[in-house]
Amino acid sequence: MVNNKEIEKILNRAVDEIIEKKHLEQMLKSKRQLRVKLGIDPTAPDIHLGHTVVLRKLHQFQKLGHKAILIIGDFTATIGDPSGRVEARKPLTEKEVKKNLEKYLSQAGKVIDIKKTEIRYNSEWYKKGGLKLILELTKKVSVQQVLERDDFQKRLKEGNQITILEQIYPLLQGYDSVAVKADIEIGGTDQKFNMLMGRRIQRAFNLPEQDIITLSLIEGTDGVRKMSKSLGNYIAIDEKPDEIFGKIMAIPDSLIEKYFITLTDKEPPIDIEPREKKLILAETIVEMYHSKILAKKAKENWIKTFSKKEIPEDIPVLKITNNQLSIVQLLIIAGIKSKSEARRLIIQNAIEINGQIKNNPYEIISFQGGEILKIGKRKFFKINKS
Repeated sequence: MVNNKEIEKILNRAVDEIIEKKHLEQMLKSKRQLRVKLGIDPTAPDIHLGHTVVLRKLHQFQKLGHKAILIIGDFTATIGDPSGRVEARKPLTEKEVKKNLEKYLSQAGKVIDIKKTEIRYNSEWYKKGGLKLILELTKKVSVQQVLERDDFQKRLKEGNQITILEQIYPLLQGYDSVAVKADIEIGGTDQKFNMLMGRRIQRAFNLPEQDIITLSLIEGTDGVRKMSKSLGNYIAIDEKPDEIFGKIMAIPDSLIEKYFITLTDKEPPIDIEPREKKLILAETIVEMYHSKILAKKAKENWIKTFSKKEIPEDIPVLKITNNQLSIVQLLIIAGIKSKSEARRLIIQNAIEINGQIKNNPYEIISFQGGEILKIGKRKFFKINKS
């Protein structure tokens, strides 16, 4: 029996564009099991909420009984996807890719059914085919066709270089669709050119062309730029519940509806204040990636900390061996990565000890133990002398 409600969700929720929508709709209403491809280059070790938009769409296909194919671009990540880039992306080494992959599938498993997913690594066919395969691919497309993409045109106008390697990238992603015999490919709007290349390459190999679903990109916590680890505006799905909750509460009100639609199955609430909407959104997302109990606790902690100005329960202990430290030294012990970053936080009035702002990087403080260190809006530590 055809599930029209689930088909409607696939075709509309968080969708920006579908290429051959009528054809796709017909296939979804047939009894054929479709092969649905999603490719991800492991360019960072964490999956953030931006990645979950496409993963959630893949899971929607799984729920209808279609075959989800997750291609891990362990080969293409060593080249670097030029999509949306004003300059060349730094290629990763095989060692870096392997390290990034360590937690990738376990995190993806929070969104899709890994056991029912066909996991493929594109090094499988590129290492086997070698240079011969890559040279064969270069015959299928002209340089002019590759340079049509908007981001390449922008670079040319600005006088920025485009490497031959970057021009090959969309051909490789396109051949992935040939290798797995994809019926459908899903990806963010920034992947449209690469996915269209998949259709072109399939055609060149005398295969049926895949349908394409492009999905909305979500802005990060700054409310302006695409969510990205490199921009520091991301929310990783394996972050602590309090961190996820706090970051979502800090997003601009203009993103609330989009986050509901792209990141959850809930409809955006109406006729309530933005703060209340964000409380529902934050609790929903924390529950999705942690648990209902931890989501409720994170909500309670946030309300205590930011509404009632209380200190949250179960804050981590920061052990110090010297009872006299500068603020900078204390922040390094607390996990701040560098002295320059510590000084920046201090100068920005982002550091408090027992409720008092500390804005002198050179101040030496004597600690008795039991003091409360606050870093930024959400990080608390209880100081303990050891």
